[in-house]
Amino acid sequence: MIVGTAGHIDHGKTSLVRALTGVDTDRLPEERARGISIELGYAYLRIGGAGILGFVDVPGHEKFIHTMLAGATGIDFALLVVAADDGVMPQTREHLAIVSILGVGEGAVAITKIDTVDAERAAACEREVRDVVVGTALDGAPIFPVSSRSGEGVAALSTYLREAAARFSRARGAGRFRLAVDRSFALPGIGTVVTGTVYSGEVKVGDRLVTAPSGLAVRVRSLHAQGEPADAGSAGQRCALNLASVSREDVRRGDWIVDPAIAIATERFDAALDLLAGGEVAIRPGSEVHVHVAAARAAARLVPLAEGLVQVVLRQPISVWRGDRFVIRDASGTRTLGGGTILDPLPPLRYRRSESRLANLRALQRASPREQLAALVEAAADGVDIGAFARTGNVPDASAIVASLPVRHVIAGRAEFAIASAAWERLAAAAVEALRKFHKAHVDLLGLDRARLRRIAFPRLDAGLSAALVDRMVAGGQLAESAGIVRLPGHDNPLTLYERQLVDAVRPRLIEGRYDPPWLRDLARDLDEPEASLRSALVRAAKRGELCQVVPDLFYDPETIGQLAQAVSDLERLNGEVLAADFRDRTRLGRKRAIQILEYFDRIGFTRRVRDRRIVRTGSTLAAAACVT
Repeated sequence: MIVGTAGHIDHGKTSLVRALTGVDTDRLPEERARGISIELGYAYLRIGGAGILGFVDVPGHEKFIHTMLAGATGIDFALLVVAADDGVMPQTREHLAIVSILGVGEGAVAITKIDTVDAERAAACEREVRDVVVGTALDGAPIFPVSSRSGEGVAALSTYLREAAARFSRARGAGRFRLAVDRSFALPGIGTVVTGTVYSGEVKVGDRLVTAPSGLAVRVRSLHAQGEPADAGSAGQRCALNLASVSREDVRRGDWIVDPAIAIATERFDAALDLLAGGEVAIRPGSEVHVHVAAARAAARLVPLAEGLVQVVLRQPISVWRGDRFVIRDASGTRTLGGGTILDPLPPLRYRRSESRLANLRALQRASPREQLAALVEAAADGVDIGAFARTGNVPDASAIVASLPVRHVIAGRAEFAIASAAWERLAAAAVEALRKFHKAHVDLLGLDRARLRRIAFPRLDAGLSAALVDRMVAGGQLAESAGIVRLPGHDNPLTLYERQLVDAVRPRLIEGRYDPPWLRDLARDLDEPEASLRSALVRAAKRGELCQVVPDLFYDPETIGQLAQAVSDLERLNGEVLAADFRDRTRLGRKRAIQILEYFDRIGFTRRVRDRRIVRTGSTLAAAACVT
């Protein structure tokens, strides 16, 4: 169990920890010289069968609330410290509010310096404390009058902490490894060391992990757990990790050390928000605030979504996961306004206030991953990406949860989805209706390529799930597909025998010409056929997806177009974008022909032009690039 102190400056938090553990947590010379805590302090106490009790001592000065938050987010037990002579002070109230916002479920109150006041003043302070904790996380918590100087009451408090540790049951801990870094430093002959609280999972010497949000790969050389050398550390412990492959400058307070499978970097998240009394006055749409998550602090603005729901737009990327608690303070960093629970660390950029989106967020407010997933599948018209659900919520057994629910479990390549049967049938009906309307409006066309069918029938559906849906509908006979073109069964517009002969005669010439096939006039001359007749046959073949018409009178074989599309994808993967000059150089085409090919890809929806560059559309495939629509 990790105990965190809370309370106003100069109320004796550090002295009390020293009386309990024998450790002075003020390690900096300026702290000892001034007699106030500036940084987080740590101490450990071995308590027999209950293991080791960890203490995080936080600064009490209002200027160091951000440091207090960095330490408080990892604690299991709050020890509120109130000096008998001063009584309840501003940071007493603010620290108490923060502890409540962070969801700390257990704690106690220590009234310190009782050797400096008379019995009447001590009793008055206790009454004041009982009043101020009403309705907070420490409502009804035991109160211990103590003197760190004389030792009075310290033994009783120590006994209570040991008993609390013995009965403590850790609610968190499931999932892959996450450690919130609150300190990073270098030791001569050892290298980079980071310290923090383990939020979930287990770490062992030799493990390969990553920093988040930066994504740097690291290896654990050695570690300490709860202040002692160990081979492994686990959830709820404070650990120090000696990391290879990274310098101390690469890891800072607020970063995470995590399992690579759950690494996240985000610049926005959706959350459930609760405000403290008066907080609603300070918050309006677009309000500038400071957001604290674990040991991280970032400037942000708030975008209200619905009552109790908000999107937090960050000024810099941080790492968060579903279920993490956060605190918001005003733009000046002088007042705590409220906080809440993160629901979606990677929210969509569009439709953030739509009814379907709000229904998804309400589903994510359920208590357990199983309840969340069950409600999410029921609410999500376009299914749930199980990989994303598992990563953003650190749920390693998400596939097993899906298997236990009465839903469709769809595997699409390396991705998997859960979708309600009713939603699946609605999507199938939408595909059929889209093709029916298309056939009616374009009698001479064979059908739609998969990418365009998705854009028409269900534009917000994941590309992988869309592909799986079409695959199953084709296999079940609801749809037919040929040459990458999807159609309703029975709909066909076959070439005549003469047209088929012309297309078959032309195809070898197109394949031989590869990236620079002959123009239609040259093909007609070589075949001794009228240009009009050949043009009609090739255009009809292109409409069926058998050929690709790049510009009038210039046709390509679909396999060649697929190779050119691969060149576009390779360029985007290397450079993040596709420039005409780069495509020209890669394919060794002339500039005019290269631009014709790129404009063709724009036209069929494989790429999207943004000023002088192109990007491959989300969900587009090389198969889609081989079809003319």
